[in-house]
Amino acid sequence: MTTRENYLIDMDGVLIHGNMMIPGANEFLDRLRQKGKKFLVTTNNPSYTPGDLAHRLQTIGLKIDAGQIFTSAMAAANFIASQKPNGKAYVLGESGLTDAIHRKGYILTDMDPDYVVLGETENYSLPRITKAIQLIMEGAIFIATNPDPTGPSESGVVPACGAMAALIEKASGKTPFFTGKPNPLMMRSALNYLGVHSENTTMIGDRMDTDVIAGIEAGMDTILVLSGISKVEDIGNYPYRPNTVISSVAELELD
Repeated sequence: MTTRENYLIDMDGVLIHGNMMIPGANEFLDRLRQKGKKFLVTTNNPSYTPGDLAHRLQTIGLKIDAGQIFTSAMAAANFIASQKPNGKAYVLGESGLTDAIHRKGYILTDMDPDYVVLGETENYSLPRITKAIQLIMEGAIFIATNPDPTGPSESGVVPACGAMAALIEKASGKTPFFTGKPNPLMMRSALNYLGVHSENTTMIGDRMDTDVIAGIEAGMDTILVLSGISKVEDIGNYPYRPNTVISSVAELELD
């Protein structure tokens, strides 16, 4: 087996559960640093900037810096900038998405944008959704950060990007291009950001349907942890398998 030199690590279900750190997560990150391994924490949540997200993680005790975080918003920004440098976009989302797109030299506007980019927000407004539909029907390309239909909140599940994308798709007749997991584009983008190759990089995640499949399709070894969504009995429901299955990152031995 190829030596595991680098790691892409899903956040929710691998390092944290809601507002709590998974036992052993910090010790695992310390082992990575001690061994000189490169790593990125990845998340499909596009709402927060890496700096804001790092602060949130630090407040619950997780030792992560902004430069060690890669989001689906960053993947979306990288993608549109590679397709059309210094373009224009109409964005529905929070600061994590708008900031990432601004940093790529994009103008945010509702006047003849090249792209409509949909992310997560707690305040989807019907007028802005309507505007997005109209712009897409007029020719703007429809991009969405992640296909998750729902997300967690303190009051229960809430509609997420995938659900809103379905509404816009139904009304506009245009299918969105999702840049987040399970699209291996996000993994490739994260590999480039980290400056490493898939051959000696491992994806660690808690979901067979996003993390593991994205890792496999990006050419990486994969580790499924059972500290989040997927359970051992779920593995047989898929036509692919992770290279390794462990209870949590606390028990992962490094090369």
